[in-house]
Amino acid sequence: MSPVFKREEGFCFKIYSNEEERKHIHVIKAECEAKFWLEPSIELASNYGFNDKEIKKITQMLKQYGNDFKRQFSEHIGKRLDD
Repeated sequence: MSPVFKREEGFCFKIYSNEEERKHIHVIKAECEAKFWLEPSIELASNYGFNDKEIKKITQMLKQYGNDFKRQFSEHIGKRLDD
């Protein structure tokens, strides 16, 4: 299961279940995907296809919604661990 946390401006923000527990989020748009760490600070972990302008836009969005994503991540991981 890969819950989608948000869709905005064509970007899909989600996590993949059963991945590492360090808070992070995957961002997908068309054939591109990037992974960002949410802690200890927002940081690009990997990028497959996004250009610099798109990465800057995604980073701005993550700064705006980062706390919500961290909370959603924790809630999802907690459910996963309880299963």
